[in-house]
Amino acid sequence: MSTITVKNAVKKFKNSTVIDNVSLTLEGGNIYGFVGRNGSGKTMLFRAISGLIHLTSGSIEIDGKVLHKDIDALPSVGIAIENAGLFPDLSGYKNLKLLAGIKKKISKDKIRETISEVGLDPDDKRPIRKYSLGMRQRILIAQAIMEGQDILILDEPTRGIDIGTKTEIQKLVLDLADQGMSVAFISSEVEEMLRTCSRMAVL
Repeated sequence: MSTITVKNAVKKFKNSTVIDNVSLTLEGGNIYGFVGRNGSGKTMLFRAISGLIHLTSGSIEIDGKVLHKDIDALPSVGIAIENAGLFPDLSGYKNLKLLAGIKKKISKDKIRETISEVGLDPDDKRPIRKYSLGMRQRILIAQAIMEGQDILILDEPTRGIDIGTKTEIQKLVLDLADQGMSVAFISSEVEEMLRTCSRMAVL
């Protein structure tokens, strides 16, 4: 079970500071909620943890290894950002099969099992552009957990979806944490945070 440590993280773009001296630790089995006004750096912090951007100063470590120094990416982190890495004209299964082909760590059966785990049908042939918003969120979560990642990062996973689907995704997140996964997510709804998270961070 991996632990991510963020130490004095700062990210600047020209004269604008978008991450301002943030330090935190993400440990397995916990659900971390991140709240803050628009522009407070929540999504940018997630992108930094995911290795998509470099910090101006400070560091991000996983089990003592420094990102962009000792390792190029955090190996056990799955990230679900809207439309990230997905092909809209392919089915959910075909999308995950293509992504799984990069590392070749899991079988076709594991892909199908993961799709079922998030509440979708692995035999659904529809392209994901025809999925509902809730279904797209589920397939994003599936691609982020299918290779046995320890840490799941979600950027507003319940934004814009109906209350029934929202409740189901919240339950899925709770189940993943019960399995030992660390989950970090952004939400603009404080009530959702209070129902779901074991810890909250305000930026």
